[in-house]
Amino acid sequence: MQFHISKKSKLSNARLGFLETNHGVVETPCLVPVATQGVIKTLTSEEAEQTKSQMLIANTFWLHLKPGEKILEKAGGIHKFMNWKKPLMTDSGGFQVFSLGFGQDLNVGKIMNAKDRMGSDADLRAEIKIGSQPKKIKIRQDGVFFRSPIDGRELFIGPKESIAIQEKIGADIIFAFDECTAPLADYEYTKNSLLKTHEWAKICLKVKKSKQALYGIVQGGRFKDLRTESAKFIASQDFDGFGIGGEFGNDKKIMSQMLHWVVGELSEKKPRHLLGIGQLDDLEKIIKVGVDTFDCTVPTHYARRGIAFTSEGKLNMKQVKFLKKREPLDTGCVCNVCLNYKKDYICHLLRAGELTALKLLTFHNLCYFNNFVEEIRAKIKKGEI
Repeated sequence: MQFHISKKSKLSNARLGFLETNHGVVETPCLVPVATQGVIKTLTSEEAEQTKSQMLIANTFWLHLKPGEKILEKAGGIHKFMNWKKPLMTDSGGFQVFSLGFGQDLNVGKIMNAKDRMGSDADLRAEIKIGSQPKKIKIRQDGVFFRSPIDGRELFIGPKESIAIQEKIGADIIFAFDECTAPLADYEYTKNSLLKTHEWAKICLKVKKSKQALYGIVQGGRFKDLRTESAKFIASQDFDGFGIGGEFGNDKKIMSQMLHWVVGELSEKKPRHLLGIGQLDDLEKIIKVGVDTFDCTVPTHYARRGIAFTSEGKLNMKQVKFLKKREPLDTGCVCNVCLNYKKDYICHLLRAGELTALKLLTFHNLCYFNNFVEEIRAKIKKGEI
């Protein structure tokens, strides 16, 4: 993998670049849609490519469960398995340490507001301290014991196992195994977790045998000194790029500040990927901080719940009023959906429970997000951001 910066903004830390892989070139900044199980839900790989998606990210944990990395390896790797000819990433499984652990126990996400931290629920108010363990997984110094959400069997993933699985899956870019800490983790827990993540990062570098690009992941929670410490450590290691993970404060107002802490410590010559963040109003902010790629389920997740992103804002296409709207989802959009289908029809499909509605909305939302990022790239080129 090669990364080249073609332009740096004079107004912010935004930059334009090209990420060259064995499966093509990605123009950055770039949204990386989430293909959890080797698919953008409701779309074929050809349709996903038609949305201007340049690179996808698949989920190591779920692909390990089904169909299993041996099947993917036998098929010639994930690109051939899913007929995706463009670049691919796989995460490490570290996010599932959070999502299937404390995230599930306490029903919290990566960003939570102050009210959530100090809510009426006593369990929610309590901070996660050293020695705390989630209910359904066990976090150890050498890795994590999970219970399969499919059949309940116990499985272990540590840094060695994560790299071995990702090598068999065969994506262009892979990530080091880490612990994604919950927003309610206190300072001491986060510090201890960080040291563990750094040890795992060194092991990942040591055991990797493939020519895949390997990104190290910066953690540290909401604590400035830990974020800075982690960024400096990961930057000192021989990674091909950087992932920025974990929680991002009480609200999005401080997310940019937290990213500034990290980006300032990372080499400008290597790509930076922000894990799991990408609401529409986030995109310009994170790009201006200096993030090159970012993955998010928002465009596809919302589509499957009947929400269309448009220049008018988010539209709940299940609402009966759209049965009377004989117009495209967005009059300014030239995607195949907006050129060929109207709001009344999509509304009808949703209300009738037809799966085609989810395909149409997913296709449109990905086009909308990718066009939005394309416009940001144009603004950087013109010197406007």
